[in-house]
Amino acid sequence: MAGACSARLQGDVAAFSAALRTLVNNPQFSDVMFVVGQEQQKVFAHRCVLACRCQAFRGMLSQAPVGSQDSSSSVPSQGPFILGNVQPEVFLAVIEFLYTNSVTLNSHIALEVLTSSVEYGLQDLCKLCVKFIKDTLSVEQVCEALQAAVTYGQVDLQQHCLAFIEGCTAAVVRTQGFRELSDVVLARVLRSDRLAVDELELVQAVREWAHVSSAVLERPVPEVAALPVKELRLPLLAPSELVTLESYNQQDLLIPVENIAAAWRAHALRKGSGVPSRLCRPRRGTRPRDHHRHLEPHAK
Repeated sequence: MAGACSARLQGDVAAFSAALRTLVNNPQFSDVMFVVGQEQQKVFAHRCVLACRCQAFRGMLSQAPVGSQDSSSSVPSQGPFILGNVQPEVFLAVIEFLYTNSVTLNSHIALEVLTSSVEYGLQDLCKLCVKFIKDTLSVEQVCEALQAAVTYGQVDLQQHCLAFIEGCTAAVVRTQGFRELSDVVLARVLRSDRLAVDELELVQAVREWAHVSSAVLERPVPEVAALPVKELRLPLLAPSELVTLESYNQQDLLIPVENIAAAWRAHALRKGSGVPSRLCRPRRGTRPRDHHRHLEPHAK
């Protein structure tokens, strides 16, 4: 007698996904409700789907009912669960992914869906968000994307954003997103040799960034700018530009006096003596100046 045979056969995946999509935010047969965002929009779901697809939801849905005297109650809470800090459109994108393993994204919500995917531990959704962000990156959004990539440890996205910034730096430094970068991320950008902008423009961009950060954080300009200012390549500026820089600096103390003194010393000695070699190295977009030929040995 021949042995029994077995096989796992798969039907039409698209049809299956389409059928499950009809259950997204469908009150019929739903057994849990969320109240989402400042709009307090109701979102209906099915706990068995959420629990089997996401550990974070499994923990949330296993909680005892509100007001229960028995914290070990086996009766799960029916909600509603209040999620006031997420946009309904973002939450629905997460729900769509849990039901269908696909997601509908646009440039307005992609970064927030990425944030939610990290918070809920949804690695596959995170990968889809990163791919979409990389494919649709723009001058206006690249700094916000870089900030998110650093925050959530997305190394591939970080590298992609930095390469994008290096390609159109002059436009990027004029965006609102640039002014909203953290000091750590801004310093990371300023370490690049491939920024396509002159150093004088970078100094001005950092000054504008510092004044915005100072107002938002309610801290002095020199304090908020301490880290990024270390990456400004002042020895690349001509003497006349350093004079103008000193004039502005008297007003906001953006740059430590010793940094400016080191730049003057590089001019006087015709070499970057006492200055880290990286600060004497022209960037890709640095305009040539006569004294740069004296810094060249220190830029190699």
